[in-house]
Amino acid sequence: MRLKNLATAVVAISSVVAVSACSGGSGGSGGGEGGDSYAIGVSQLVQHPALDAAAAGFQKKFEDEGVTVEWDVQNAQGEQANATSIAQNFANQDLDLVLAVATPAAQAAAQAITNIPVLFTAVTDAEEAGLVASNDAPGGNVTGTSDLNPVADQLQLVKDLRPDAKTVGIVYSSGEVNSQVQVDLAKEAAKGLGVEIKEATIANSGELGQAVNSLGDVDAYYVPTDNNVVSAVSTMVQAAEKNKALLVGSEAGQVEQGAAITRGINYTKLGEQTAEMALRILQDGEKPADMPVETSSELELVVNPEAAKRQGVEIPQEILDEADTVIE
Repeated sequence: MRLKNLATAVVAISSVVAVSACSGGSGGSGGGEGGDSYAIGVSQLVQHPALDAAAAGFQKKFEDEGVTVEWDVQNAQGEQANATSIAQNFANQDLDLVLAVATPAAQAAAQAITNIPVLFTAVTDAEEAGLVASNDAPGGNVTGTSDLNPVADQLQLVKDLRPDAKTVGIVYSSGEVNSQVQVDLAKEAAKGLGVEIKEATIANSGELGQAVNSLGDVDAYYVPTDNNVVSAVSTMVQAAEKNKALLVGSEAGQVEQGAAITRGINYTKLGEQTAEMALRILQDGEKPADMPVETSSELELVVNPEAAKRQGVEIPQEILDEADTVIE
């Protein structure tokens, strides 16, 4: 068995408290030793491994490039009202750029901030979310990176590990357009796999347990990159183990926390990719309006054999051999 260690650097984001206060940004080019510094605000919707990794990757890229930044990092704790307040506060500061992590945070930032560049990351479909005129030609002061999952490939994992599966349960937030996009993709993929999607919606993470129970007996669960669900993914893990139903995740952090498998993007690298876009704006003078929304082309297969066993599933050796990361 080929074993690789998961080396995802994650920095915990503070809750609605600035890591460091921002003084006036220079708005100049260069940065780093002997150059101008930048003032950047970061608005993260909620703390969970995927979003933490994206934010950490974004900040680390500036550090690796030797660019000096005064960071104002804030977390909305999953509350849209907090995200709106953070965005309005950033709009009144003298910042060079704002990063919004996750769709609701990006929507709040895009509405409140119109005079400086706004970049987003961990957004499924920016066009559908109303953040850009189109993903190919944003047309305003907002652009960034999409974390649109290979939903069909991820749903295929259900059949790879449990060929006789007939039903897959999905819980998602009714207020997150990014989640609806993924559920629609899952329904389309399910047609070709001969499985039925059973769905339930929630308004917040506190409703997750009841929603999972409402699905009844299913052969597997699929967790999209839904912020309310991912922030309480332990509830999904408990249900999967209790019901002996396979739990397929949408990113590596979920597998670390007890999902059996995923084939997805690396959120640290996605954050770094977003930072590269930011540097092109700050240092090279590129305009967000002319910068298409970018996606990650690198997918990683991550498996958790012990979690799978607790869900009544044995991961085949050929999948273990293919895996980029095996969680022990």
